[in-house]
Amino acid sequence: MSSTTFPKQIAHNQSTPRCHVAIVGGGLVGSLATIYFAKHGWDISLFELRKDLRIPENQDSNFHRTINLALSVRGLSALKTAGLNLDTTVLSSAIPMKGRMIHSVSGKLTSLSYSVFGKSINSIGRAMLLELLLNTAEKFENVKIYFQHQMRSCNFDAGTLELENKQDGSIVEAKFDLIIGADGAYSTVRNQLMRVVRMNFQQEYISHGYCELTIPPKINSKGEMEYAIDPNHLHIWPRHTFMMIALPNKDKSFTCTLFMPHINFDEIKTEQDLLRFFEKYYPDTITLIGPENLKEAYFRNPKGALMSVKCNPYHYKDRVVILGDAAHTMVPFYGQGMNCGFEDVEILDSILKKYNLSGIPQSDFEDKDAKAEFRKALSLALEEYTKYRHIDATTVCDLAMYNYLEMRSSVVSRRFLIQKKIEGWLHWWFPKRVIPLYTMVSFSTIRYSEVWRRWKLQEFLINVAVISTFWATFMAATWLGLKHGFDVDNPLKQVFDKLFSK
Repeated sequence: MSSTTFPKQIAHNQSTPRCHVAIVGGGLVGSLATIYFAKHGWDISLFELRKDLRIPENQDSNFHRTINLALSVRGLSALKTAGLNLDTTVLSSAIPMKGRMIHSVSGKLTSLSYSVFGKSINSIGRAMLLELLLNTAEKFENVKIYFQHQMRSCNFDAGTLELENKQDGSIVEAKFDLIIGADGAYSTVRNQLMRVVRMNFQQEYISHGYCELTIPPKINSKGEMEYAIDPNHLHIWPRHTFMMIALPNKDKSFTCTLFMPHINFDEIKTEQDLLRFFEKYYPDTITLIGPENLKEAYFRNPKGALMSVKCNPYHYKDRVVILGDAAHTMVPFYGQGMNCGFEDVEILDSILKKYNLSGIPQSDFEDKDAKAEFRKALSLALEEYTKYRHIDATTVCDLAMYNYLEMRSSVVSRRFLIQKKIEGWLHWWFPKRVIPLYTMVSFSTIRYSEVWRRWKLQEFLINVAVISTFWATFMAATWLGLKHGFDVDNPLKQVFDKLFSK
């Protein structure tokens, strides 16, 4: 990893009074939040339940069995704003994916570009990204990272945390000026927050689960490893009610994820059941994965559950705020979970800057009036964050649900493909006025709520235009047919059936 020059403002004299923030959860969002707050002079204690996953012996198999990460513009923006060349470092290890490659049952391949302007999303390894963020965070002198520490309880008003050291079972108590919950979908901080605010909370498990498989590299005629399929696409095997996807890895392999209803997983009880299922729905993948590898991985790997969580508010007074999956868990079908969590950090940082908040108040923090003003400003900032971010977070959760239907079913619909062609043409000619949904979500930082509003309006206008054009053509053809004695009914019926059939 390249060396990094850190800002001078973090090298404060330890006797200078500084605000102390506890970040619970040392995953991707918690690690990035640590970097942001450390840069602004806060003393940071980062607590993570798991062992240090940068150490090889701690990297158990469950850690690697996780849905691949697709890094897009929102996540890159947050990495860039953090400074320290994080975005360029990450991109140097990423694999660009320019579109979806659709695999039919017959083996036919269809490439669907993400953008008419050639833009790509990026496949990135979770382990590599987490290691980069943790290594960067711990280089700050005002950051301390504690692994195998589980939060048991907290008193937000007092600013105290009680944690259990899982290595020796001891109980650790500490006092903080601000607590940040970035501890994931089953957040302990969120559960504690529910005790002190009237939180609206919604949790929904979908009927589908997932299982991870691997397409290994193939060996070419020179004895060298190479990708078995095109590495610059996100590969999809859509089968209407279920699907499989594959994302490329740097080692020339692909991580495949089979998404389907739990009832279908339950029906596959034996190796013969599994092979019959794949021969029927994914025949081309049996050779790619290998029959023995397929059987071993399918029955070894867990069948994960997928859920969506929405809640409001995200904060309590000036004491605590939750970010990432702790605030908004989404199903993974838009590849926005990490990107949205990173954007949370960037937006919170911009609001704290607006209120001129940093780890070291400009006035003497020991002055009671100055301290009260600081805490009032922090309370207003956290309240503004909740109001600003909640509508966008709930919107992207809904968009993620919608995109599953699109990926597993709509991409093989003739009507959908025609609509996407029309959208692409309009975007080419009017790039600022007509922007496809996927482009707004993945290749812009337009607020998710605004994305939804514009998408619904565009969809309505395009449908009106298509229907109006069809009926205008129909009426003109009918008039010409009546005038010249042509039979226009059957040909138009065939065109209509082809355009609007599923």
